[in-house]
Amino acid sequence: MKKTAILLIAILSLVSCKKEKETSIVEETTTEEVAQIQPINDDVLETAVIYEANIRQYSEEGTFDAFTKDIPQLKELGVKVIWLMPINPISHTKRKATGGDFADLIEDEAERAKMLGSYYAVSDYTKVNPEFGDINDFRELVKTAHDNGIYVILDWVPNHTGWDHVWIKDHPEYYVKNDKGEITDPLNPDGTSKGWGDVAQLDYTNMDMQNEMIEDMLYWVKEEKVDGFRCDHIEPTPVDFWKRAITKLRTERAMFMLGENDDPKFMKGSDLFEMEYGWKFHHLMKDITKGHKPVEEFYKLMDYIATAYESDDIIMNFVTNHDENSWNGIVADRYGDASESVLALSYAIPGMPLIYSGQEYDLSHQLKFFEKDSIPKTKGKVWPVLEKLGELKNSNPALHGGKNAADYERINSGNENILAFKRSKEGKEVIYVGNFSNEKQEINLSQEGIYTDYMNNSQVDGNSVMELGPWAYKLLVK
Repeated sequence: MKKTAILLIAILSLVSCKKEKETSIVEETTTEEVAQIQPINDDVLETAVIYEANIRQYSEEGTFDAFTKDIPQLKELGVKVIWLMPINPISHTKRKATGGDFADLIEDEAERAKMLGSYYAVSDYTKVNPEFGDINDFRELVKTAHDNGIYVILDWVPNHTGWDHVWIKDHPEYYVKNDKGEITDPLNPDGTSKGWGDVAQLDYTNMDMQNEMIEDMLYWVKEEKVDGFRCDHIEPTPVDFWKRAITKLRTERAMFMLGENDDPKFMKGSDLFEMEYGWKFHHLMKDITKGHKPVEEFYKLMDYIATAYESDDIIMNFVTNHDENSWNGIVADRYGDASESVLALSYAIPGMPLIYSGQEYDLSHQLKFFEKDSIPKTKGKVWPVLEKLGELKNSNPALHGGKNAADYERINSGNENILAFKRSKEGKEVIYVGNFSNEKQEINLSQEGIYTDYMNNSQVDGNSVMELGPWAYKLLVK
């Protein structure tokens, strides 16, 4: 009996070892496969389109898996970087509901259950939101993106955490406190609340907190093979923290870092962010298309960017994003009949254009922020436009927008309603010309040579009189 037991234990031990070995091989293979894509580099950034993925609202399922199956389609739009809105678990304590109240104030249990809270109220930096799936589903998303030559960056929330975060209990010293010693939500300089009651303000004077934050970011780089981060609301956080964090991240692998801000101080030198938001462009084009500001202001903005930023800084150009859609309206609300002209402009100017989930499917409603919603999935007018713009952005050096961007040159049209400029690099040339008025305009750009009107594939003499209908535009390729 004893011999039999010993034999049985030996057999079980061998089987167990074999299983452990097989599991180890599978894990190693998966990691190796995910890491096969070359590290993100300057050449990729020159021609990249970035896609903001709202996993919750992207599909009826609202899961990683539902988004993953569509990743190959994004290549058709020239997408080379996917930015995933926060994928971390969301705090239940002080969870926000539609309308701005806390979910726990809703008496009806069924209604209360609909309130999923803000993606930006993170309860654990190193876990995934079970609403979207599990870590293996996330890994399959990253692998699929990499297999399709697309990089993945995570939305990181450094300024605050949700009220369920483990640090609230274990490290209250990581948070800003009021005179009573109570942890506070984010406050304005005058001490009033910013209205983000569902999150707690982190204290960046605490170096232990800073170090833990960096370690949590490193987890996603080392273990999950992400290619960078889009960092939320970085203005209150110290520049020195980002120098430390980004340097540490890049000791592991090349990283692409996007900051939600429009202050050049976060981009100075090689150890900070590569790209930040083109908020000034976004707001200016709203004003121009509504007749509140003249076209001339566009050229002033371009001059400001050229002087305020370093030559290798990248601006993310967008016509919509998750905040703009949910809180300020759809694209047509902002730009009206000029919507396509501004979209094409966001591809033509120096920088990297953004597509937000649903934009490619003519999204015509404001997505709910704190509860489940979904985007349309029928290709209409915008998809083929994005497809053509993506092809031009990916293939023509004259639209390079990264650290070695193509030259930009204003074209003086003599018409205050016409916005026109030329991009050029490596002997290639692209001209954008747009009519930002509600009346037909005639113009001679006085450019030598024959151009192709890219969007309709017709020929245009650059030195001839050109007619543009109200809010119309042309991309002329030479």
